[in-house]
Amino acid sequence: MSALRLLLLLCVAATVNAQPYRWIDEKGRVQYSDTPPPPGAKDVQKKRLRDNVSVQGSYEFDKAMRESPVTLYSHPDCKEPCQIARGVLNKRGVPFREVVVDDQPKQDELRRVSGGIYVPVLVVGEQVETTISAQAYDRALDLAGYPRAGVARPRAQAAPPEETPAETAKPPAPTETVRRGPYAPR
Repeated sequence: MSALRLLLLLCVAATVNAQPYRWIDEKGRVQYSDTPPPPGAKDVQKKRLRDNVSVQGSYEFDKAMRESPVTLYSHPDCKEPCQIARGVLNKRGVPFREVVVDDQPKQDELRRVSGGIYVPVLVVGEQVETTISAQAYDRALDLAGYPRAGVARPRAQAAPPEETPAETAKPPAPTETVRRGPYAPR
């Protein structure tokens, strides 16, 4: 058997969900099976393979991220309501961009997107969700094809750090005017 065939066979065997057992048979070949191996098998391992449907890196998950990117509009004063939205996204493993609406250009962007300046606003693809509820956020993510909670690996994206105001800039200390030349000011 060629090395390429063997590699292909191992890749296929590793991705099949119905093969939780791995062992080495009497001829030294690695075997996979969904039934327990025979008594003479060596190096028996019971594999814990996860269901590979709708998880990060899967076609469905990648398609949802590509076709319906997620943006959360928030504000530094938006604590609990914005955390509800972040919590739903993190629990479902959905990557998202967070826009902190703290200046006029971002307020204008939020107004264009949602028709108002209230946060949180969750944008999933072309869907704009302004209702502050986990059920509303879940519904928007479901419609976009994102996996349910518990299917994808949870995330831990936190609120952006609050920026501290820059120290008041002090004007530079006056420097002495050095007179040079005969026509320098006195």
